[in-house]
Amino acid sequence: MPVWLATGVLMIVAAIIAPAALQHTNWAFVLPYLTILAIASLGQMLVIMQAGIDLSTPAVISFGGNLLVGVSVGHNDRLALGILACIGLGAGVGLVNGILVGIVRLNPLIVTLAVGQIVFAWNLRYAREVTNSTAVPEALSSWAGEKWLGVSSVFWTGAALTVAIALLLRYAAAGRRFQAVGANPRAAWMAGLRVRTHVIFAYTAAGILYGCAAVLLAGIRINVDPQLGAAYLLAPIAAVVIAGASLSGGLASATSTWVAALALTFLTQMLVIKGLRPGMQFIVFGAAIIVGMLISGDRIASLLGRVLRPAEGRSDNNPGVEVKTS
Repeated sequence: MPVWLATGVLMIVAAIIAPAALQHTNWAFVLPYLTILAIASLGQMLVIMQAGIDLSTPAVISFGGNLLVGVSVGHNDRLALGILACIGLGAGVGLVNGILVGIVRLNPLIVTLAVGQIVFAWNLRYAREVTNSTAVPEALSSWAGEKWLGVSSVFWTGAALTVAIALLLRYAAAGRRFQAVGANPRAAWMAGLRVRTHVIFAYTAAGILYGCAAVLLAGIRINVDPQLGAAYLLAPIAAVVIAGASLSGGLASATSTWVAALALTFLTQMLVIKGLRPGMQFIVFGAAIIVGMLISGDRIASLLGRVLRPAEGRSDNNPGVEVKTS
């Protein structure tokens, strides 16, 4: 609920102080980049649902985009191979993260940061020695530029992916088991669920989503550079936290994560329109994470529980004295 209300308030504020942010030309920029952030945030959401965190996101997106260009070599007939290589890279990095966190039991913050640094180093080497062309195949850039009902095809792809993940988590038995493991791993283990398998799956699925984000981002940007995913370190974490997910694991909402990605992307563009410096983006993301943690779903639920819980064991006549019962 908070992120939906906050997004509505943001639109009202934009209409007052920055009306240009609500114009069609601005939305033509916001919607595709919102989609990239939303897909990366969905991957981060799956990891956070298992009480983890993934800092390898920018490295995977950067290396994935360069790998797509290097494998396809700008030829349309090699585009499918390039896309498979990009998504395969994400799955491989996610699998390594999942094994190190789920089986070896290493700290997810340190592990994913270290793995991300290794991947980014290989990305720099690959971009310098292997990539001959920085432009994606024309078929990909043309598809990214197409519009259906006046909206980019990239947006519709991201929206369909978000709906699919939301339905799987809410209605599929596997999705409910996935949420149960994140909410209480010990109880899930006692119930016979494979906790470590779910953790590995979360990181692997997240890597696949990062690979998908890299493909779409490369299609939008057309020209790929080694820093392609640099902006996606804090932003996905901020979107998930603002959406109400608990960092201790458990339930999360794919649709709310999408709305949070919309709010962050729109806010960033509004700051640009107002002429603020690029450094403000990092201040906004940092502040958003703090505020999101303060108003996260589990904190609100706990607060409401304390307020609405009946005052048991207290006397009506003397509420300050507890009544002892046998």
